[in-house]
Amino acid sequence: MNVPDDLQYTSDHEWARAEDGGGLRVGITDYAQDALGDIVFVQLPEPGAKVSAGESFAEVESTKSVSDIFSPVSGTVTEINHDLADAPQRLNEDPYGEGWLCVIVPDAGTESTGLLDAEGYRKLIES
Repeated sequence: MNVPDDLQYTSDHEWARAEDGGGLRVGITDYAQDALGDIVFVQLPEPGAKVSAGESFAEVESTKSVSDIFSPVSGTVTEINHDLADAPQRLNEDPYGEGWLCVIVPDAGTESTGLLDAEGYRKLIES
């Protein structure tokens, strides 16, 4: 399983990467896409949507099931990956690159507490 060291992770199998300007680019992990199987549809929030840490903000449909995606932080969605509408399989092919979901700017004073580093996430998925 690919677990890049430069990301933070949730126990629900989302990843977050700090962006220039203070936003967090968010996606699902390699572990999650593998467990889901072939992804056929992605429902993303609209830019400007408010999201809350630990709450569902998107949905991913695969040939196996429909799964909620949970926000790693509370904040505002500023950008979404429009390419996933026509190519949801990018979540399977490149979950840490072209398969990103959205960018969230955390609310002022919000820290990404509760997120795991790569080592912590590896321990989670190996247990």
